[in-house]
Amino acid sequence: MPRFAANLSLMYTELPFVQRFAAAAADGFTGVEYLFPYAHSAAELAALLREHGLQQVLFNAPPGGQTLADMASAWDAGARGSLCLAGAQHEAAFRAGVLQALDYAAALGCPRIHLMGGLLPAGQSWEGVQDMVQARLHWALQQAAGSGVTFLLEPINQRDMPGYALSYQAQAHDLVQAIDHPQLQVQMDLYHCQIMEGDLATRLRQYLPTGRVGHLQIAGVPERHEPDTGEVHYPYLFGLIDQLGYGGWIGCEYRPRAGTRAGLGWLHAAR
Repeated sequence: MPRFAANLSLMYTELPFVQRFAAAAADGFTGVEYLFPYAHSAAELAALLREHGLQQVLFNAPPGGQTLADMASAWDAGARGSLCLAGAQHEAAFRAGVLQALDYAAALGCPRIHLMGGLLPAGQSWEGVQDMVQARLHWALQQAAGSGVTFLLEPINQRDMPGYALSYQAQAHDLVQAIDHPQLQVQMDLYHCQIMEGDLATRLRQYLPTGRVGHLQIAGVPERHEPDTGEVHYPYLFGLIDQLGYGGWIGCEYRPRAGTRAGLGWLHAAR
C-alpha cells in the first residue's frame, strides 16, 4: 500500500500552521510535506515532528530571496523559483536558497528538496536556458554531497502557473537523465500531469521503472480537491503504483472541500 504524506500547506488550513502537525498525526499520517519552512525556525519545526512522531518527507527550496526574511516572503511576492532565471541576482538567490534549504533539511531530517524552476521571461524557452540550468544543478549537487538529500524537479501545469519553465514529464526526465546523478530525481505530481498530458497509467508505467521518480503527489482533477473527486480514478492508480514497485511517499497536495478530516474517506478506503 502506498505511503501517504499530508501536505500541511494545503490541508488542515482550518488550523494555524503549527497545529496542523498534531492534526495530521491524529488522522494517521506518519509523513508530512509543505511548501516552505522558512517562516519558522528549524528548531521549532523539528520539535513538532518529534512530538508527533512525524517524518518530514519534502519541502521546497526558497522561490526567491537572498536573506531568510526575503525567502519567507518571496512566494507571496510572486516568486516561483530562480533555477531558470539568468543574471547575477538570480544566481545569488538560487545559491543562497539551496544552502538555506540544505540547512533546514539537515535539522528536519528531510531527504528531499524540490528546486522550483521559475517563470520563464517573455521570449525565453526552456531549451534556451539548459546550459545555465545544468550548471546550477551541478553546483547544487556539489553542495549536497554527503548530505543524503535528493533534489527534485517538478513539472507544474500551465493553467495554475502560467509561464512556469517546466511543465512536461519528458522535460524533467530528459534533464535528470542528462545529469545522471543519484541525488537528482523527478517529482511527479499526478494532478499537474493529468492537466498537461493525461494518460496517467501509461506515464506511471513509463517513468516509475526508470528509478528517476523520487516523489509522487496527488489531488482530484480539475478542482484540486480530495482524490476521490473529479475525473481521475485513483484507486486504480494506487494499485498500479504498488504493482510497479514504487516504495516512496505520495504527497496529498490537495485543497479539502469542507474540512480536512471530513474528507479523508478516500484515505481510509485506500488502507
